[in-house]
Amino acid sequence: MNTLTLKFPHNLHPNSLNYSTNISPKFPNKPSSFHPLSFNSKRNISPLASMAVTAEEVLPPSLDSTSEPPPLFDGTTRLYTSYICPYAQRVWIARNYKGLQDKIKLVPIDLENRPAWYKERVYPENKVPSLEHNNKVTGESLDLIKYIDSHFEGPSLYPDDPNKRQFAEELLSYTDTFNRAVIFSLKGDSQNEINAAFDYLETALSKFNDGPFFLGQFSLVDIAFAPFIERFHPLLLDVKKCDITSGRPKLVSWIEEMNKIEAYKQTKRDPQELVDALKKRFMAN
Repeated sequence: MNTLTLKFPHNLHPNSLNYSTNISPKFPNKPSSFHPLSFNSKRNISPLASMAVTAEEVLPPSLDSTSEPPPLFDGTTRLYTSYICPYAQRVWIARNYKGLQDKIKLVPIDLENRPAWYKERVYPENKVPSLEHNNKVTGESLDLIKYIDSHFEGPSLYPDDPNKRQFAEELLSYTDTFNRAVIFSLKGDSQNEINAAFDYLETALSKFNDGPFFLGQFSLVDIAFAPFIERFHPLLLDVKKCDITSGRPKLVSWIEEMNKIEAYKQTKRDPQELVDALKKRFMAN
């Protein structure tokens, strides 16, 4: 993955961004050595189950170049992740929402000091997220949230309504365009691309009136956008003095409702940590 500094090449794809950072997540009693498409969903749990997560998960420390690998391909399902990476956060949210904390083990990777065994023995792409399941490892965040929804029990993240399914695919296809528009505008004087991107989301949030989310009810579309809006909101306020919620009541409501989703709240980072990390990544020098 390429690290961006001052200039953004014209062929930049957001998925190529290296979201590694030296900011460590906070853990209770942290030890001194700590380093930071099938859609056959099993819909056997009410969506209200998403709110039933009460115990906060104790997060394991990140594994670095000095760390031994877990016992690979022993039947355990593992989500290789990073606490700071928005792409990995997507899959983490989906895992939490479906109540799979006991069935999918988190294995956080230190992206600035990655263990050699991760590339050599787990995922040759050497990025996160990736999922070890049924003796194989797959990656790419949008594919993985669909995979988790269709291969594991828990409340469905994909609608039955064909109109909503079609719109879901349109919005998922837009995520890269959205991210790219904001990223490319960070160093420029114009906010036109930023305004257009968030106006698009405001319009999308108005399509269905049976709930505050993109498809009315909470879905994988909300999961796809949430980590990036979580980062862009404070970053644009800091760098551009641009409030993405101004004049966008649907987006305001969406953010408020997202912050009530326990599965998402458990993955959120401190806003200032995110701003500092992103400024270092995109605004260096």
